[in-house]
Amino acid sequence: MPHYVDIRQCLDSPTPLGVLTPKTAFEYLASLTGASVDELKLVSSFLLSYPLAGLLKRIPDVKPYQKNLFIIGVSLFYLVGLFDLWAGIRTIFISSAGAYLIAKYVEGPFMPWLAFAFIMGHMSVSHIYRQFANTPWKVDITGAQMVLVMKLTGFCWNVEDGRQPQNELADFQRERAITELPGLLDYAGFVLFFPSLFAGPSFDFVDYRRWIETTMFDLPPGTDPKAAPRTRRQRRIPRSGTPATIKAMIGLTWIAAYLKFSSWYSTDIVLGDYYMRYGFLRRIWILEMLGFSTRMKYYGVWYLTEGACILSGIGYKGVDPKTGRVNWNRLQNVNPWGIESAQNTRAYLENWNMNTNHWLRNYMYLRVTPKGKKPGFRASLATFVTSALWHGFYPGYYLSFILAAFLQTIAKNFRRYIRPFFLTPDGQRPTPYKPYYDIVTYLVTQTAFCFTTAPFVLLSLQSSLLVWSRVYFYAIFGVAASMAFFASPAKMWLIRRLNARSQKTLKQQQQQQQSPREKVEHPLMGLPSDPAQELDDAVKEIREEVEARRKRGGSSAGVGMPKGQDLRAAVEEKMNSRKKT
Repeated sequence: MPHYVDIRQCLDSPTPLGVLTPKTAFEYLASLTGASVDELKLVSSFLLSYPLAGLLKRIPDVKPYQKNLFIIGVSLFYLVGLFDLWAGIRTIFISSAGAYLIAKYVEGPFMPWLAFAFIMGHMSVSHIYRQFANTPWKVDITGAQMVLVMKLTGFCWNVEDGRQPQNELADFQRERAITELPGLLDYAGFVLFFPSLFAGPSFDFVDYRRWIETTMFDLPPGTDPKAAPRTRRQRRIPRSGTPATIKAMIGLTWIAAYLKFSSWYSTDIVLGDYYMRYGFLRRIWILEMLGFSTRMKYYGVWYLTEGACILSGIGYKGVDPKTGRVNWNRLQNVNPWGIESAQNTRAYLENWNMNTNHWLRNYMYLRVTPKGKKPGFRASLATFVTSALWHGFYPGYYLSFILAAFLQTIAKNFRRYIRPFFLTPDGQRPTPYKPYYDIVTYLVTQTAFCFTTAPFVLLSLQSSLLVWSRVYFYAIFGVAASMAFFASPAKMWLIRRLNARSQKTLKQQQQQQQSPREKVEHPLMGLPSDPAQELDDAVKEIREEVEARRKRGGSSAGVGMPKGQDLRAAVEEKMNSRKKT
């Protein structure tokens, strides 16, 4: 349990109250707020990053080495002076030095994968240590290491892209390619960027390099110089005090709300015997508020860290050509309104931990896919495994991931086969009944996710299953019923009804079914967008592999498409082989 201290202990201690040490001050604040000492230290580091980011911005642009030294010094103060994480410095050094050396000395296409295995393996050790320590209220290096994994794996891929012919790269790869390894001072500043050290947001090295060289603030060719954002004195970084302050105020509001709501809705309530005295709907409401109060903490933390990044200038994303206003959302990590008002799983997930979604898409999902092919089963499975391992090894994570994957499939089916009935036959305008559909899908999405994400808060298998059983596994039964419905003849009946409404609508529906991957809908948070489709992809890969072997071997006997139990065994073998890779 967190350690709290009474003010009388401070009065009775040898240290006079007027000269309280930082330690006793944090302990006293912990006794007033109910938060742990380390949680208060963490929030304090976020707030302290604001004036320090202001100082960082005032270091002359022509002296980037001074900015790097300042960044490194502040981060070392946070790690050692604030949290006494001497071992954390060693952990960061091992990961960052290992990634740099691998990028420098290993040649060939397997370099990023070797770096990925090293960095993820190193972080896994920290996850296991934290899980066995079982001190969730204590800040250790694991959170910072999770951010570092995204930065370092992206760095190694960017180095590999820099070694490839530029005409073979996608626009995103070409834009972020590193053709020459950075100096150690720039690299250390990138690794230890203090406004995002503990909780993100993550960013690529090219963003850091453009920020520290101030090329990030160049106006696009042909832009009227009068449209340039205002700056102070000789600095190129635009004024960012107002948007940073707004982010800070919103973040503090979320933190204050979390402290209040978490005292009303905590894990102790849903695990306690008194919980069962409430009616079923009241229990679901409490579960929903438990998830909401937990999200408040992340909203507050991510708003505070994003605000400090904005104040430093690295959150700059150009000038809106229509409004002339500066965009500061380069490192936006969460959209609370998008989550709390989500009517489907995709809207829910794409507004949560946005930078992790970008990392999984750009440095796993698209990297696993061979050139010239569309992402399929292999990409989805690799992304799912990566996301799961990145989060840690608590059983609750995996319960949430697996159930959420099936929720995605159900949401797709409803949007594809039910939603058109609430639109005009051409699919362009809502009918008078569309608001009712929106209300129902909103309630279903929110109640389904409060059930699904509960294990993410509870962590342990026993606690997760206990709470699920206390609400009668309602989301699991709903998933099973929906899957059975769309696997039954009812699906074809719906299609016939859609056909009866409009032939044009049917054609659009068929096009969506025949080429669902043309939009390249990458898995959000690593979750496969359609598990059933992924299984079909696995069978397709096996079929293509058999056909390729048949062509290479001519008409030799014994080569054919497996059937029945042999096909099932082949699919399982294929899926297991993907997990190993």
